[in-house]
Amino acid sequence: MRISSDGTLGQRLQRGRRALASLLAPLFAPRLALLLAAAFAALPIAARADAEAGKAKAVVCAACHGPMGNSTSPDYPVLAGQSARYLYLELRDFNAGRRSDPRMSPMAANLSPDDMHDLADYFAAQKPTPIAFKADPVKVDAGRKKSEEVLCTMCHLGGFSGQNEIPRVAGQQYQYIVKQLEDFRARRRTNDAGSMTSVTKTLTDADIENLANYVANLQ
Repeated sequence: MRISSDGTLGQRLQRGRRALASLLAPLFAPRLALLLAAAFAALPIAARADAEAGKAKAVVCAACHGPMGNSTSPDYPVLAGQSARYLYLELRDFNAGRRSDPRMSPMAANLSPDDMHDLADYFAAQKPTPIAFKADPVKVDAGRKKSEEVLCTMCHLGGFSGQNEIPRVAGQQYQYIVKQLEDFRARRRTNDAGSMTSVTKTLTDADIENLANYVANLQ
């Protein structure tokens, strides 16, 4: 094929495409901007819709976890204000058998991914209320020192407020915290990628009681 002075056929086609694109861009750019704006504006609405869907699905949860996820039972965790990411992952682990509990495993067995996301969004959007727990000041101080020693806030952040897949444990039920720490230590719970099982293996029973007093008292 003969090559003309202004390049090969492929080069001429490429230049033509660029020219056409430059001509059409002003026509489509405003429409694209409107579409993007509409998409971004819809995101909060979708999030609210998920929380509303979760509210209806969470009715059965109140029997154990209390109204709006504010548990009043020492054996059941407070879910209100918990990280949505953490809640979703725990429900997924219960559903898949990576975490086991005689009460939660059957409840999560038939949840769909959408159910899990809706429930997680709903409980994350609720405001936690203070639990009825009278901490031992001596144990609170010992727990604070132990938490600094084992670097709890590197993952759980200051005030134990949690982040993403790391749970908020401030103001959590004392007995529930004790059980989870004991389960991690005994490797009855292992869905933590090794972080909590590693931290708890050196904890004594007294350490666990002290840490639980300290964390439950952070309200």
